[in-house]
Amino acid sequence: MTEITIIPAIDIKGGRCVRLRQGRAEYETVYSDDPMAVARDWESQGAEILHLVDLDGAFQSRPVHDALILDIARAMKIPVEVGGGLRTRDQIKRYLDGGVRRVILGTRACESLSELKALAEEFGEGIAVGIDARAGRVLVKGWVESSGIESLVLARQVEDCGVRTLICTDIARDGMMKGVNVEALDAICKKVSCNVIASGGVTSVKDVEKLRKLNRPNLTGAIVGKALYDKTVTLPDLIKASGREAKQA
Repeated sequence: MTEITIIPAIDIKGGRCVRLRQGRAEYETVYSDDPMAVARDWESQGAEILHLVDLDGAFQSRPVHDALILDIARAMKIPVEVGGGLRTRDQIKRYLDGGVRRVILGTRACESLSELKALAEEFGEGIAVGIDARAGRVLVKGWVESSGIESLVLARQVEDCGVRTLICTDIARDGMMKGVNVEALDAICKKVSCNVIASGGVTSVKDVEKLRKLNRPNLTGAIVGKALYDKTVTLPDLIKASGREAKQA
């Protein structure tokens, strides 16, 4: 079976670490008033990379918590990836110059493939694209608008632009603790050759094992949020199931 990297998520809203259900702002649970402390905790437990999301940025279509996110990126010994509200080249460059490993574009990828191609050519591995879908259709602008594009079609278009990492979220399962959509992820991995990171519904050791059993070499990671915060599973246990060894900070 292939190895995958377990990536803890830190979603920031109002300066706090929260989780939403299915991306809906009205279904918010606050887990910490100190996202920096949360980041340090995941790092100490063996995380190899962190997934930071500026939720306010996603809803407002511009970075809101960029100063906090850059502080976290500089403080970590491990890399961080960041999404939420990124629209312009200058915003992207500021994050990458500030210590972020890669930025995640969503809405912009749907709006202009030519611009996406130019960004991928300029920033290379620093660019990832988030494909957030419900029933196979991509949602944009903080998951509140449908793009009308099929996720498999967009995945291929994005790869053709030169993007090397896709983060694929099943919105219907995000924060619902119902398990991962293995079939949808398998379909994406078949469609593209670039790296695919699973997101949405990764809840248990069994979910990680199911992803590994797909034996798709390009399925390289899994983002985990609510299950870790609700303590239904531990990060070390997920890392053990992933086939990788925890790297203690």
